[in-house]
Amino acid sequence: MSTKILAVNGGKRTVPEGMIKNWPPVDETDRELVMKSLMGGSHAFGPNCEAFQKEYAKWNGSKYTIFTNSGTAALHMGIYACGVGAGDHVLVPAYSWSSSATCILHHNAIPIFVDIDFATINIDTDKIEAAITPRTKAIVVVHLHGLSANMEKVLAVAKKHKLKVIEDACQGHGAEFRGRKTGNWGDCGAFSFNQNKCLCTGEGGMFVTNNEEMYKDALKLWSFGETSTPSEKRDYHAYALGWMYRGSDLVAAFGRAQLAKIDKYIDMQNENAAVLNKRLKGVKGLILPYEPERGMHNWYNYTSRIDMKAIGWDGDPQKMRNAVMKALNAEGVPVGVWQSFALPDMTVFKAKNAYGHGCPWSCNGAGDGVEYKIENYPMSIKHVDTHFGMTTPLRAPNRLDVAEKVADAFIKVFENIKEIVPE
Repeated sequence: MSTKILAVNGGKRTVPEGMIKNWPPVDETDRELVMKSLMGGSHAFGPNCEAFQKEYAKWNGSKYTIFTNSGTAALHMGIYACGVGAGDHVLVPAYSWSSSATCILHHNAIPIFVDIDFATINIDTDKIEAAITPRTKAIVVVHLHGLSANMEKVLAVAKKHKLKVIEDACQGHGAEFRGRKTGNWGDCGAFSFNQNKCLCTGEGGMFVTNNEEMYKDALKLWSFGETSTPSEKRDYHAYALGWMYRGSDLVAAFGRAQLAKIDKYIDMQNENAAVLNKRLKGVKGLILPYEPERGMHNWYNYTSRIDMKAIGWDGDPQKMRNAVMKALNAEGVPVGVWQSFALPDMTVFKAKNAYGHGCPWSCNGAGDGVEYKIENYPMSIKHVDTHFGMTTPLRAPNRLDVAEKVADAFIKVFENIKEIVPE
C-alpha cells in the first residue's frame, strides 16, 4: 500500500467514482406518504404533523413532542420552557454548531462557554461547575456528532445548583446513555431533521419533554404566543412573546416515512463505523473517534483528528489538516471540516452585540465579568485545528464494501503522508 502514488499526486483514486451513494435513500414508502400529503389539501400544520409527533414520541420514549421547522427553533423553545429570561446566564460547550449558543441570545440571555473534552468532543463535565455564575439558570448540553454526553455527571451538577438542563440532541437521534435515549435525561430536548441528520425531512425539528408545563410553555413560543395550537380552537390572541416555529404537512409526511426506517439506518451506521474502527486502529498519526459501548453513538459523523507530533509536523496544523483532506478527497473520500470555529471565537460573541447597543450583555449589568477569550478553551482550539469528518460513507444505502474502500484510502494517505505538501 505504501508504494502506491497518492491520487492527489497523479495516482489512481481508491474509491471508484459513483460508489458512495447520497443520503437519504428515498423509496416508494417516502413517495406514497409525501404524495398523499400533497394531494390531501392540508399543507400547513396538518394531520401528518400530528401523526409525526405521536410516532416520534413513541420511538424516542418522550411523553410530549412538538414538530418544529428546525432544530434551532426547538432549542429556543427549550430556553423559554426552562424559564430562562433576559440577563440570565446559560452554560454551553465552547465547540458546537452556532445554534447551540445563539438560541440563548434569542431570549436575551447570555452564553457562558465551557471547554470540551478532547476525546469525546462533548462538554467537559469536570469544568461545568467552575463556569457557573450567580446568574446561571440552565445548561445546554450537546450530544455532538451523535455521541451522548455523560448525562449522570451533567445532572449531578445541575441538581446541586438547581439548574435546568436542555439537551441539544440535534445530531443525537437514537443515541443512548445508560440505555436511555437522548432527549429524555434533561428537562427538555431538541432534535434536528436537516438534510444531514440521521432522520432527514430536508429541514425540520422536534421539541421533546416529559414535563407538561414545559410542553405548554414551548407551545406558546412555537405558535405566535397563543395558548391554543392549530389543531385546537384558537382565539388568535397573543398571551406572550411568540414566534412561528411550526412545521408543515409535506415535511412531516417525509419524516414519518424516514422514521419507520431509522432503526435500520442507525444499525447500518454502527456496522460501517465498526469496519473503519477495526481497519484504522493503530494508523500512525490518525486519532479515531471515541468509541464507547455500543448504543451510546449513532455515528452521525465519523470525526477524526490528526496527531501532528506523530507525523512529524510542527507547522500550522490547519494547513496540514487541509492538505490531508485534499489527499483524501482525491482518493474519493468526501471528508470536510464540520465547524471551523470555536464558538467564543465567533464575531457575534466577541463583539458582544447581538441586537445592537451591546444587548444583551450591556443590559442591567448582565454581561459584567463575562469574557470570551479563545485562549481559555484550549481543547476546542486543538480540535478546530486538527479535525475532519465525514457522514455519507457511513449512511445507507452505503454498506461494508464502501467502508472497506474508505479505510483503504485512509491507510494509503497516512502511509504516504510524507508525500503530502501543505500549501
